[in-house]
Amino acid sequence: MSEEILINVTLMETRVALLENGLLQEIFIERHNRRGYVGDIFRGRVVRVMPGMEAAFVDIGLDRAAFIHNSDIALLDVDGCEQRDEISLPIQESLRDGQDIIVQVAK
Repeated sequence: MSEEILINVTLMETRVALLENGLLQEIFIERHNRRGYVGDIFRGRVVRVMPGMEAAFVDIGLDRAAFIHNSDIALLDVDGCEQRDEISLPIQESLRDGQDIIVQVAK
């Protein structure tokens, strides 16, 4: 299975589409005049991994860093397929300081 992420940015909106085998599976549209960030997708950089909390803080370009818990991390294998063991890896094996990641705001 091949997966692609297509991103289109204009002055009024940003669109992100997920294609599987060339077929549209999901589309996310962010209108720039809208307040709030829930559902928005960002390219971020891990600024601090907190092993004791099994979490990390990610700079997504806003005033405050975003928080991500280990249970919310989807790991992809080399083919782009999600790989999640029944027993999660420790956060420090999933993320490292300075790593660039794609995140979607949940709340």
